[in-house]
Amino acid sequence: MIGGANVKKIVIHIQNNILYFSYKSGKSIREDLMNTNIISDSEIVFSDDYINQNKNLVIPFFKELCDMNQIDTITFQNSELAFSLIELFKNIKIRTIKIKKEETLPYSLCEKIPVIKSVKELHCYSIANYLLDYLDKYKIKVHSNAELLTISNFMSQNNLKSYTDIYYKKQITIYQKLTEEDKEDLTNFFKLNHYLRMIHLQVLYLEDLKYIASLLENFRLKRIIIKLYENISNLEQVEYLKNLNKKFKKAKISVELVYSKEYIENNLMKQISLNTLKLCGVILIAMIVGTISYIAYDNYSSLQEVTAIQEEVQKIIAKNEDEIEIPPIKEELTIKNKYIASLLSINQDVVGYLRVNNTNVDYPVVLGQDNKHYLDKNLYNQEDKNGWIFMDFRNSDKILNDNTIIYGHNRYYSDIMFGSLKNIIKPEWYNNEENMIIEFDTMYESMKWRVFSIYTLPKTSDYLKVSFSSQESKKAYIDMVKNRSVKDFGTEVTTDDIFLTLSTCNNYDKRLVLHAKLIKEEQNSNL
Repeated sequence: MIGGANVKKIVIHIQNNILYFSYKSGKSIREDLMNTNIISDSEIVFSDDYINQNKNLVIPFFKELCDMNQIDTITFQNSELAFSLIELFKNIKIRTIKIKKEETLPYSLCEKIPVIKSVKELHCYSIANYLLDYLDKYKIKVHSNAELLTISNFMSQNNLKSYTDIYYKKQITIYQKLTEEDKEDLTNFFKLNHYLRMIHLQVLYLEDLKYIASLLENFRLKRIIIKLYENISNLEQVEYLKNLNKKFKKAKISVELVYSKEYIENNLMKQISLNTLKLCGVILIAMIVGTISYIAYDNYSSLQEVTAIQEEVQKIIAKNEDEIEIPPIKEELTIKNKYIASLLSINQDVVGYLRVNNTNVDYPVVLGQDNKHYLDKNLYNQEDKNGWIFMDFRNSDKILNDNTIIYGHNRYYSDIMFGSLKNIIKPEWYNNEENMIIEFDTMYESMKWRVFSIYTLPKTSDYLKVSFSSQESKKAYIDMVKNRSVKDFGTEVTTDDIFLTLSTCNNYDKRLVLHAKLIKEEQNSNL
């Protein structure tokens, strides 16, 4: 044995398509490691001196190792090790680099990473904001695990937990009046973000819109659409929006009004005079008869279409597990419900399955990139006015949020989608104990949920929260939704619980909502 105090052992492990590099602990190094390397079935060991002195031998060895094992990801123990080895992979096709240590990456390492021209992703604990810009020039996307310490309502509702979330976010939603804390975080968001293309405003406060407009102007942002989901009739607001569109025309920033169907219909009717109605009485009666006939036919055909899709779903689910062909899934979680995974053959957006007792709700659940796609697309991703049952785009099927929200159209007459949820507001349904347990499974977990609140209310978004910034805000949310319930179900709900929310339309301007909590005995390690 020899001293070699400055010599380090570098250990290489291979798992799946990932190459792991780490320093091997030990006080002394064998003499043969000073001039060569050791290869065994469990690991490959080099000394750093050997690598530095024999790069012409090591580089071809690493290339062959990557080719033989189809390596596309390299994981380094820390940035020091990455800095010393990364140039050896200059001409090897590596897509992803990961740094395991909880540290902020230095500029010196970030400067080296682009030498591997095939790299598309970098995973690390923390990285300086200006380095996100630097790596973005090379089209390298950064995934940072360091979370922000404080989260405002704006940050929480848009699932912005780290600087990289902020940097790459393409669209944001503002659900309520901005607080001072929200405004501060919104300013920082515009300062850091490079990919924003759409802003959704669920409610219009002119003061807030002016604040957002000033940020867009100050940061010289371009090509952004602002969508307002409120029925605007105030002349001052309308005039301001017209002027705003003129002002931002060159920057290709536009404000779009998304009026509700009910608002459009009501305002059109106001413009029809009484005399016109009398003259068109006969025509109107004919139209009513035609409309009723159309509705009857439309609901019948809708029921037939959805029934056909469900029959195909049940055929796939009914196969023996050995017969089920599951498309490749990159996730590291264990698939426990193969019957759900088998439905990926129909649609890659399938994430779960929902069943509600004594209703027709027995559907696969999909997850789109926004909350609009599956309003008019069915399970096959085809145009369909019935839409499909979908999870809020802010939610995840892998690690459950505080509140998982599932939406569906209220197809009242045919009872498809969430049409039969009208039953849950009836005493004969909610007083039946067997109806209090809802099944919602993902590919990774089988779960049961106990109902603790059911209600209808005018259209609002205050119950559509997927996460909470503090225990206090979560407790306030629990109290709010329980106080709205048609009945006290006697279910204890705490801030440690995870929730499931079902939401659908009810009588045009109202919402029908059900909340349930996860029965924790059904949980296991994946959660």
